[in-house]
Amino acid sequence: MNRPSILGIAAMAALGLAVLSGSVVAQQNSLREQLVGTWTLVSSDQVRSDGSKLKQFGANPTGVNVFDANGRFFVLIASADDSKIASNNPNKTNSEEGGGLIPKSMAYYGTYLVNETEKVVMLHLEASTFPNLVGTDQKRIITSLTADELRYSNPAAMHGVQVHQVWKRAE
Repeated sequence: MNRPSILGIAAMAALGLAVLSGSVVAQQNSLREQLVGTWTLVSSDQVRSDGSKLKQFGANPTGVNVFDANGRFFVLIASADDSKIASNNPNKTNSEEGGGLIPKSMAYYGTYLVNETEKVVMLHLEASTFPNLVGTDQKRIITSLTADELRYSNPAAMHGVQVHQVWKRAE
């Protein structure tokens, strides 16, 4: 009777696991591929160096963040807490209404590159609702990325302030 030896079975099992794990690694998507899609804002915290928080976009900000497969992106963050404009016409706001609109929203778009090793996304802003940002490069440090959630920080959003954002994949 020709029975396989324990050593032979162990060697075949080890070879099978090596082939299986190699194919699993080959199937994992790059960081860039995982970013592609539409994300909706869960939270945006602006944290000062002393740990205190700012609420630039109000208590309940809303937003969308889109990364396409061709290296282009778009971000819009706005306050969900804003009062309605009395005249229902954005061209006819009183000074109190008009002064509160711009600081509570931010939009920008452009191109992006991903540094897989450092888990960094570099955004090149081609346009922005804040004109001083046009033409600048913005760094986003990815702290966590799953199929359904993206977390990143912006270390230089404002002097002495870091922005930490959480996004969920849009359904």
